[in-house]
Amino acid sequence: MSEYRKLTTKEKALKINLDPYVYGSFAEIGAGQEVAAQFFKAGGSSGTVAKTMSAYDMQFSDAIYGKCKRYVCEARLMQMLNKEYGLLAKRLTQRVPNTKFFAFANTVETLNYKKTNEGHGWIGFRFQLSPESEPNDCIIHVRLNDHDLQRQQQALGTIGVNLIYSCLYVAVEHDPEKFLESLVEGLSRERVEIDMFKITGPDFRNVDNRLMSLKLVKIGLSELAMFGPDGKTMQPSETLYKKNIHVLRGRFRPVTYVNIDMFIKGRTQFVKEPDVDQDKLITVAELTLNDLTSDGTIDDKDFLDRVDILCSLGTTVLISNYQKYFRLVSRLSKLNKKRKIGITLGIYNLERVFDESYYEDLDGGILESFGRLFGNNVKLYVYPAIKKDNEEIYTLENFKVPKNLTGLFNYLVENNKLEAINSIREDLQEYSENDHVLEMIKKGEPGWEKMVPGKVERAIKDNCLFDYPCEVINDRVEVNKESETDS
Repeated sequence: MSEYRKLTTKEKALKINLDPYVYGSFAEIGAGQEVAAQFFKAGGSSGTVAKTMSAYDMQFSDAIYGKCKRYVCEARLMQMLNKEYGLLAKRLTQRVPNTKFFAFANTVETLNYKKTNEGHGWIGFRFQLSPESEPNDCIIHVRLNDHDLQRQQQALGTIGVNLIYSCLYVAVEHDPEKFLESLVEGLSRERVEIDMFKITGPDFRNVDNRLMSLKLVKIGLSELAMFGPDGKTMQPSETLYKKNIHVLRGRFRPVTYVNIDMFIKGRTQFVKEPDVDQDKLITVAELTLNDLTSDGTIDDKDFLDRVDILCSLGTTVLISNYQKYFRLVSRLSKLNKKRKIGITLGIYNLERVFDESYYEDLDGGILESFGRLFGNNVKLYVYPAIKKDNEEIYTLENFKVPKNLTGLFNYLVENNKLEAINSIREDLQEYSENDHVLEMIKKGEPGWEKMVPGKVERAIKDNCLFDYPCEVINDRVEVNKESETDS
């Protein structure tokens, strides 16, 4: 086999089977034993497979792994990995000094007979890279997009083998994108999506899972990535399941008091809606890849800086590949089972929503986009601005909409799809544009500090973020006086 040719799924399984040090078990629920089957078909499986099982019945599954509210979720996957890996060293004591143990598990929902559901699943691999070492975990969530059960099963088998092979033989810390791309080798991007990835353990302490999640979106393996206030990666469909979602889209470079005011005012009006359950509400700061891109490239450090700041403010962060609002709403509506979604946006962004040229790629133009945007129990909360030319407050009351779209605009207002945020902090409007604040930061001009929360100011100055003229030397910050402008 040429090293310049990518291995097939069967060849990968055979290489693992022929590795004299790798040995473990497979536990699969929901789609048959599709991954284990690949190793049996490849040949030489007795050198790798200690046990395979499928506790398909819920009562059997509970008896083996413990009770669980949902069966296709990360919690059940971890129960499976804990149980199966724990049995290996306990029952195979004679192999401990010479064996790299592993436990592979998945819990999956594939298409039902009537095809009324969506295929998805959790896949996990607990493994050693050397005998008698502490194990590592690699966990992913996949969406299976094939409209045929057999093709979903085949895709699952391929991804499972790829995951095991990649963890054992592809160095994630040296080339993260190559590692992620190796997970879907042998499959087209249309067939599967990986919307959550994390790898942890003693051999992967230097891997930043937030960056791995960004790269999933960047290389097209996922359209969403999510991080909790603690900075840890989250799985969007599990986090947003049956939740009312309030979203603020922005660049957040940096987070300003205007952003905070928009978030608070929009959320306050959203929770007053009669069909919003405050006990099932999640607020999200959303960044698009378009807002992370500069000259066609994504600055990984700049991205992580913004995530860190947003998370430090107690915010859940969503990274998406949806430049247009209606595409974001379409995806969120599927995840939250069409519970109400509220989006807070600035008045000038609303102008873009009503720009017909923005929808030239759609056969139905602006009508198609609005049907998808507003047809899923969605409401937009519009934050006003003060016009620079005449200092007039620009809000829904005097919104400039093209004459041919006046009727459409009035329809949305009258049917409670658009609502004005009437109260704003006028003292902040002078610096309402993030780009203006950013330029002040880059030049070291005084005054930007009063435009951002204290945590944001400290983060910028302590870590020299956003090209602030300073330098971190041995954990000590030195301000570059030459770069500062005279006050």
